[in-house]
Parts: sequence; C-alpha cells; structure tokens
Amino acid sequence: LRTEERQRLARERREEREKQYAAKESQILEKERKAKLQYEKQLEERQRKLKEQKQKEEQRRAAVEEKRKQKIEEEKERYEAAMHRTLERSQRLETRQKRWSWGGSATPDSESKTASKRSTSTANLKQTEAAMNKRLSSSAALLNASDRTRRSQVSPLDSSVISRLLAPTQASLARSKSAATLSAD
Repeated sequence: LRTEERQRLARERREEREKQYAAKESQILEKERKAKLQYEKQLEERQRKLKEQKQKEEQRRAAVEEKRKQKIEEEKERYEAAMHRTLERSQRLETRQKRWSWGGSATPDSESKTASKRSTSTANLKQTEAAMNKRLSSSAALLNASDRTRRSQVSPLDSSVISRLLAPTQASLARSKSAATLSAD
C-alpha cells in the first residue's frame, strides 16, 4: 500500500511539475509571440516613418529644384530683356547716326553700295557746297550792304544784335547742306 501510495504521489508530483513546466513554456511562448508582434509593429512603424521622411525629402528637393529652375528662368528672362533693350538702344543710335551721317549705313552687306554712294555723295557735296558758298557770300554781301544803310539809323547795340541774327548759324548751314545732299541723292 505504501509503495502504491508513493508511486501515486510521485506520479501526481510529476504530472504537477509537467503542468507547471507546460504552463511556463506556454507563458514563454506567449511572451515570445508578443515580443515578436511588438518588434514587427515597431519595424513597420519605422519603415512607415522612413517612407514618409523620404517622401518629405523628395518633395522638399522637388520644391528646391523648382525654385532653382524658376530663378534661372527669371534670370534668363531678365537677361533677354536687357539684351533686347540694349539692341533697341543700339538700333536707335544707329538710326540716329544714319540720319545725320553722310554715308548712310555701313553694314557688311552694303559695303560696296555705301562706298559708291560715299564717293558720289562727297562729289555732290563738294558741288553743292561750292554753290551754297557762292549763294551765302552773295547773300552776305547783300546783307552787309543793306546792313550798312540800316546801321546809320540804328544804335550800335541794336546793330550788333541785328548782325548776329542775320548771320547764318552753323546749325542752319548744316541743315541746308544735308538738305542739298539729300535732294542731290
């Protein structure tokens, strides 16, 4: 009886130990499962945050690149506008110079034309200049003659003003020369 009792008690203790061992093992397995789940959640969270950070970084880079492109485009437009203004100014200046020059334009395409124009225009200019000098000298002689008769009637101050007003100015001479040249052409 005692041996059977001992064997039964030993069997119960063994079963109890196995139950405890199984319970501990199931607790350990449960802890491992929870830890694994926690680790996977953390990993997913990290990956999500990294993905968001990458997207934000890409958006920031795209915005910076867009700003840089806009700035380059604005600078290009400013440069082109400045070049356009400069070209317009130079064309206006060329037009003014052509208007007041005797030879006309001096572009490479019209070099030969301008050379022949210059030679004919200088010859015409010399002829018209000689004719104008004759006219001016004769008109000056007439003015001087009529001026002498007037001077006797006018005070010296008035006579100097009148003689200055009657004398042709350099601007009027240049205008008449250019008009004569233009009419000769």
